[in-house]
Formats: sequence, C-alpha cells, structure tokens
Amino acid sequence: METASAAAAAVEEGSTAGPQAGGAEIAFFDLETSVPQRAGQGYALLEFGAILVCPRRLVEVACYATLVRPADLGVVSAASVRCNGITRDAVAAAPCFRDVADKVYDLLHGRVWAGHNIVRFDVPRIREAFTEIGRTPPEPKGMIDTLPLLTQRFGRRAGDMKMASLANYFGLGRQKHRSLDDVRMNLEVLKYCATVLFLEASFPEVLIVENLVGAITRSKSDGATSPEVKNLEANTSPDSSKRQRTVSQVNGFTTDQDNQESVDPAMNGESSDLISHMEEMKLDASMQMDASFSGHSGFLEPDDVSTECIKIFTTPSYQFNRRTLITHKDSPLHLCCAGLKVQFGVGTKFLDTAGRPKLNMVVDIPENLSKVLEFCDNQAQRFLQESGTTSEWRPLIKKYGYVNRPTVRLNIPTTPSSSASPYSTDIYQKEPSGNIQKLAFSKVDAAEMDILFVRGNRLDAFFSLEIYDYQQNAGIRLVAKRLVVHSK
Repeated sequence: METASAAAAAVEEGSTAGPQAGGAEIAFFDLETSVPQRAGQGYALLEFGAILVCPRRLVEVACYATLVRPADLGVVSAASVRCNGITRDAVAAAPCFRDVADKVYDLLHGRVWAGHNIVRFDVPRIREAFTEIGRTPPEPKGMIDTLPLLTQRFGRRAGDMKMASLANYFGLGRQKHRSLDDVRMNLEVLKYCATVLFLEASFPEVLIVENLVGAITRSKSDGATSPEVKNLEANTSPDSSKRQRTVSQVNGFTTDQDNQESVDPAMNGESSDLISHMEEMKLDASMQMDASFSGHSGFLEPDDVSTECIKIFTTPSYQFNRRTLITHKDSPLHLCCAGLKVQFGVGTKFLDTAGRPKLNMVVDIPENLSKVLEFCDNQAQRFLQESGTTSEWRPLIKKYGYVNRPTVRLNIPTTPSSSASPYSTDIYQKEPSGNIQKLAFSKVDAAEMDILFVRGNRLDAFFSLEIYDYQQNAGIRLVAKRLVVHSK
C-alpha cells in the first residue's frame, strides 16, 4: 500500500527541467479508475501515469505518475480494488485532480498520445476530468491506439489482444494494472510486435505467420475440400510450424494527416482475399439449413443436451485468436428453442468496438433451456476463475417478475457497412398459415427491429454461446444465428 507521501508525490525521471507542452516526444499514458457500481455512475480517476518516449530511439526520457483523490472516496468499491488494487486509504492523502492538472496538461498537450484502448476509454476520461474542474482539456497532435493498431497489423495471435494477453504472449510478466507499469509494458509490447513484423517482412520464406486453424473447409454435401483450400495446401510448406501470412481488417488509429498509417499492400493481397472467401464459405455452410424449426442442422434442443457431455476449454481460432469454447460431445454447443416470448424489445444502449449499436432483446425461456444454460454459466465461470481472470462474472440468466421467470438476452450482431446485409443474424417471419419468408434489411434500424420484436411476440431462436472477458466483465453471450418471428 502506498504511503501518504508516496501517494501525493509525482515521479519524474530523465528530465531535470521537466517536460513542457508541445514537445516532440510521444506521450504514452494510462489511467486507473473506479468501477461504476450502478447505472449512470461515471468513472472516477484514481491514478494517472505517463512516460515520454523519444520517437527516434523509442526510449523513455521522462515519466510522471500520481494517485488522484476522487471527490467521493465511496466510489472506491471492492470491485474497483479487485480491478487495480488501489484502496481508499491509498488515495485518501493523494492530491485531487485540480492540483495535478497543470502537470498532466503539460505532459499531454500538443504531443502524440499513445496507449492501449485509449480512444474508447482513457481519452474520454481525461477530457471529463478537465471539464469537471472547468478547464480546457489538452489536445493531441496525433493519436496511436495500440489496441486496434496491433490487432490490425499483428493479428489476433495473442488472443483478445488485451495488454495482459500480449504480455503473456511475449513472456513479459504479469500485468500489474497500475498506470506507470502498464505504459512501460505497452511500450515493450509495441517493440516486440514491431520486431516480429519486421523479421517476417524481411524473411517471409522463413518466418511465415500461422495459418487459420480449421482453414481446410469441407463441404457438408460431399465432404470434398474446396478448390481454394487445395490451392492453399499446395502453396504451404508441409512443416506445420511454418505460418501463412494473413491480415485482419480492423479499424485503425487516428493521427495527423501527414502521419496517417496505411495497410501494407503486400500484407493485404491474395492471402487476405482467400481467407475472407474461406470464412464466407464456412459461414454459408453452417447456415444452409431449413428455415423451419425442425431439422436445423447443428443446433440442439434443450432436451437433447446431456450436461455430462458439456466441456469448457480454450482453443486457437479464427485470426489467431484464442477462444474459450463451450462444447457438447466435442462439437461447439449451439442451441435452439421454439416459441420463446419476447419480454423486452430491441435496445440500443451499448455500442460495439466499431461504434455500431449492439442490438439485443430479452426473452423468456422454458425450464429445460434454463437448466442447460445455468449449467454452462456455472462451468464457464469456474473455468475462467481457475484460469486467473479477475473480471466480474455477469450471470447469463436473470429472474423477472414476481414468479421469478427466467429470462436471457439474445444478441443480434451488426455487420460492416460494406456487407450485403446489416445483420449477421438471418431473420425470418412465419405467417399464421405456416409459410416462412426471409426478411431483407437495407440498414441497421433499431426502430424497425423493435417493431418486429415487440413484447409478447413469439419466436424460434437458434443461437450460439460465446464466452467473453472484456474490461473486467466476463460472462456468456447468446448470439442469435437465426430468428423466426411468429406473426400474430
């Protein structure tokens, strides 16, 4: 635990006069905040840490770190302490943000800002902190968010691409979730990734990036390998340890126009097109099913599931990601259930990483489905806890009403704007006569979806179970693959 003097002290190294605003150095920074405990509660800044890095030599030339006393010490909850280890006692004697604002401003204003996931989290928090004390926030000369940058250039070789996962991938030790430690780890991770990419670009015939797991896709009709995959096999070394280069197309980072980064054409050519085409083939194969409820290949009804055959494990997957999977008899567990009643229509409160609305609805579920999902929920929670996660588990099933009716959320993923359909979910409408027709949508429209999935409507749902662990929250997400809405 920090002493009172340490909590109030700023740490500076490598600079005698102290950095002035607008310097040439890159400012890597990180914040530690409280964890909101209720709807509408914001984040309280608990710690600020930054290092200034020489852009030519990528070495640290100065640093600064300080704990920050929030206006209300009550925001430092048990969940907050679990997240970063910063206690109320640690910040009680620390300076308030107003007292350190000048230092933070001089470090950040007019410099290139860098950090992991700063665009979505740290930058808004810094601006909020300055606004709260009535001051103009610092402005960057450019911005480098290493989360989308490394996801784009390095691929998901390190799983979810969190800082902890990247550090583990390169053997840099455990992330401490303290500002100064994390920014230094961020710089080291960036150097390691850059080194690997440089070596792969220089010696492509020796260092070939690992190909997608399960890239050899077989047709369900005759089991034959697709021609594209045969070509890939022919051009790939028989040594399975050698790797095939691919590029993940993910939103990049923002910077000045003169410093704008672009994707290397050599890393975005035929290989990327082939991988994209193969992934479409896999999706098409999995969705070539009858739109009616019966005979939906690969999806199990609750009564067909044996909990003894359910297993949780981590496996390599698409785009080098490592995913925690729920399986049934060694196959991914996909479920279907008929006649689910919509309890709450489509909501748009949250956005995904690309800024698109997360569409979901709450539906009642029968007892047999509730038992299967509850078992999966308990097993997955235990698995992640034993794997060392510190994230707070979000129960999958919520009880509703005075009879404690079990309900779950069904998520409808949206697709990039360039896609033919705005939704990843196939949506059908079933007429009272029994006729079923697929609905077409031209854009993401929450109001249109809300009219379709009104409270009281019945639907047949086919969905997958996806385990997530993101920003100190973990749980199971039910992703709708196909929905058949019953017309009244």
